[in-house]
Amino acid sequence: MHKDSNKATFLFSSAMVVVVAIMLSVAAIALGPYQARNARIEKMENILSSVGINGSSEEAEKNFSKYITKQVVLDSKGEPVDGGIPAFDIDLKKELDKEKTGNKDKELFPLFVCEKENNTYYIIPVRGKGLWGPIWGFIALEEDMNTVYGVSFGHKSETPGLGAEIDTEKFQEKFKGKKILDDEGKFVSVKVVKGSSGSTNPHGVDAVSGATITSDGVSEMLQRTLNNYIPYFKKISMKPLD
Repeated sequence: MHKDSNKATFLFSSAMVVVVAIMLSVAAIALGPYQARNARIEKMENILSSVGINGSSEEAEKNFSKYITKQVVLDSKGEPVDGGIPAFDIDLKKELDKEKTGNKDKELFPLFVCEKENNTYYIIPVRGKGLWGPIWGFIALEEDMNTVYGVSFGHKSETPGLGAEIDTEKFQEKFKGKKILDDEGKFVSVKVVKGSSGSTNPHGVDAVSGATITSDGVSEMLQRTLNNYIPYFKKISMKPLD
């Protein structure tokens, strides 16, 4: 076969496609465990970041074991679920998607309890939708299960300088001290609001300028996700002390 013929070119190209595909498959299989471990480490770092515990990736597992003293899985009614999938391994996106298929009653929600400097914090994962893609994070509540101690937000593809500001310390600091319950104990969440009224509103945070859709997305994800934990918090807050 002449090496300059169309048939030779086609066969060579096909062979290269097969070789490259095999190489990519082998690389994906070989790197899979490392990618999974890195994802777990990153998740631990984000959980700890919501309570102000920051450190190197090498310290993440150690700090997570030290400070996260309890993990709870709740059902759609806020009741603890024994056994089954560990809280850390629950994919919140998949759980929230169950509502779309009529299986909201089968949703599971992870909760992480942190003990730091003789104080207890409740860390809740949150997930929603921004302007260009998903947004997510963790919000830590103080022992009163009402006051925000800290947050850690992330995003996939929000606009730099606008919606992408949700993962900056400047924006996240605004949530500290905000309340998710009103004076009567009713759940109202924390909302990202336009203008400068958020600084004086116990349930509001100033929105990111020019990023209305992303800001609304943060409000929606907090409202929708946190609401699932309120029945559990009310129940444990009424338990008598040992």
